[in-house]
Amino acid sequence: MIRSRKKEMREIRHRRVRLGLKGNPSRPRLSVYRSGKHIHAQLIDDIAGRTLVAVSSLSPELKSDVKSKKTERATKVGELLARKALEQKIEKVVLDRGPFKYHGRVKALAEAARSGGLQF
Repeated sequence: MIRSRKKEMREIRHRRVRLGLKGNPSRPRLSVYRSGKHIHAQLIDDIAGRTLVAVSSLSPELKSDVKSKKTERATKVGELLARKALEQKIEKVVLDRGPFKYHGRVKALAEAARSGGLQF
């Protein structure tokens, strides 16, 4: 199977970032994925292998904001994620940015989650 160099480098970056990150029940992993139009974030307990909280720019609570700018949507996703996490008594998380730079939408989501009450 022929792979593109871009995809291969993205997978290498993702493995490198994930190498030192493990989520547990007391401090789950905040995994961020961004596509061309949307952004997704979830809190994962790696020990149990389950997702504790998942939010996306496609979530029903944020569906009306589809026409707003991508960075604004990322901020709203971060705020909603923090609110849902605090409802489940999750205060501390480990940020897993994946292969994406801590810049733009990923940074907006992380800072909104921080201002919403999550500790990284």
